[in-house]
Amino acid sequence: MTRGRVRVGAALVGVGVMIALAACSGWGGAPGTATRSGTVPAFGGTITVFAAASLTATFTELADEFESAHPGTTVELSFAGSSDLVTQITEGAPADVFASADESTMLKLVDAGLIEKASTVDLATNVLQIAVPPSNPAGVARLADLADPGVATVLCAPQVPCGAAAVAVQKATGVDIRPVSEELSVTDVLGKITSGEADAGLVYVTDVLAAGDAVDGIAFPESSEARNTCPIAVVEGSANRDAAQAFVDFVAGTVGRQVLDAAGFGTPESGR
Repeated sequence: MTRGRVRVGAALVGVGVMIALAACSGWGGAPGTATRSGTVPAFGGTITVFAAASLTATFTELADEFESAHPGTTVELSFAGSSDLVTQITEGAPADVFASADESTMLKLVDAGLIEKASTVDLATNVLQIAVPPSNPAGVARLADLADPGVATVLCAPQVPCGAAAVAVQKATGVDIRPVSEELSVTDVLGKITSGEADAGLVYVTDVLAAGDAVDGIAFPESSEARNTCPIAVVEGSANRDAAQAFVDFVAGTVGRQVLDAAGFGTPESGR
């Protein structure tokens, strides 16, 4: 299925950027899996999922799989920086599921009473990687190179999970990066690199893999200083809670794990 309705970017509340997403750890996982009672759950309609930009490729694939397994159920997806999505939800944007790029951002909705902490599920882990144009014009080879004034580096803004991870890495290593710009999502950082506006940027390893030939990735050992865990949960007040919970179960189940593994995400259990 072609997901022409999916939009990527920081959407304003009421502008119509919406996501349907589902995920949660559980017994189920494969498309068409029956419930514990042996029957396919009776639900349908539309669910809206807000998910971190770093989850774009995986959630788009999983939404298609879920719709195929549950005819009559539609998943609408909206991707942006996690902090932007939290703002939208707290201001009243309708969402059934939220998946964040880190735990601290999810806790903002927990503190606001919009998500029950006990209902959150850790889906995956992610670490930073240096992204450079395929030609690597600045000759970047290690993290410290990003502190060179002659290297135009782009980072995520500190309030965004990928930006918070970049701050943590700098504090742990003493490397002081002065970015030429700070973006609100990893997709915006990649855009600066692929357009030739930057020599390098810090994004997640999964974003480098998803970008294919558009960028090259440079792993650095200091990335272990900031390993993010990506949680997911059903939003309180969901208008289609059964379908939302089912998608959460699906994403955190067998099929979801396979898709996340293939995209380069680590498992929370292994910590990789």
